[in-house]
Amino acid sequence: MIDHLKHMAVFARVVDKGSFRAAAQDIGVAPSRVSQTITDLENHLGTTLLYRTTRKLALTGEGRALYMHVTQMLRSAEAGLNEINATMQDPVGALRVSIPAFLSTSDLSTAMAAFIKRYPNVALSLFYSDRRVEIIENGLDLAIKAGSLSDSAMMSRKLGIIPRALVAGAEYASARPVPSRPADMEDWDWIRYQQRSDTIELTSDKGETESVTGRSQIEVDSANALYHFAMQDVGASVLPENLAARGVASGSLVRLLPKWRLGDIDLHAVWPDSSRRETLTLLFVRFLADALGR
Repeated sequence: MIDHLKHMAVFARVVDKGSFRAAAQDIGVAPSRVSQTITDLENHLGTTLLYRTTRKLALTGEGRALYMHVTQMLRSAEAGLNEINATMQDPVGALRVSIPAFLSTSDLSTAMAAFIKRYPNVALSLFYSDRRVEIIENGLDLAIKAGSLSDSAMMSRKLGIIPRALVAGAEYASARPVPSRPADMEDWDWIRYQQRSDTIELTSDKGETESVTGRSQIEVDSANALYHFAMQDVGASVLPENLAARGVASGSLVRLLPKWRLGDIDLHAVWPDSSRRETLTLLFVRFLADALGR
């Protein structure tokens, strides 16, 4: 029985990932080894667990029954590890975390570096992307999300805010009259961000609110791409402050409408309410919140 515990864990990973190749990539072994492991388990049990086709895998009745018990076993094992971790001065484990790509060089990533220095037996797998990432479907332990939250089934904690800045390439801006209010920029070229509304709302230091839409010749799905194209003097854009400050410091970008303010973006940590690594996840989230709070 003990010899086949690992086989059952591999079986559950294949079901979770949907293919031998995806499971092998996640575990870090060759797909042929994963396939052989499932075959060995089926031979041991004397039954077929998975129907294999060229396009997908499907569970047999016996496979569904085994999967239910194996997932319960794995949850119990994870709970035991969590309980032990809670009593240890030096926690052990691994976390898979998704993060907006524009925060790859930010105080958040610096805090994560401090975390692994503080806890050398914890490993982090960090996935930087500006696209929406599904936590459970992608086998993640938690996600760092910028903006409003929509999934009430998840646990969350606010880590801080992300200030934003309205900027343009220095050469592009110098060729145009200096704007005094958002309406003055309606005829400017804008670099659009696909995850954001075309209309940008700003508030003056006197409390006035005004919106600007402008025209757009280019649209991107990455904040880092927004930064790059702004540096190429093709238009104005709204950037996270960490990117805007870098461009302004180099002299390649200039800030616009200094008496008008953009709303900040909330930054949250989000994780399943039945996290596999609950104690380690909470430790990580609290560390980030404390670090960013300081």
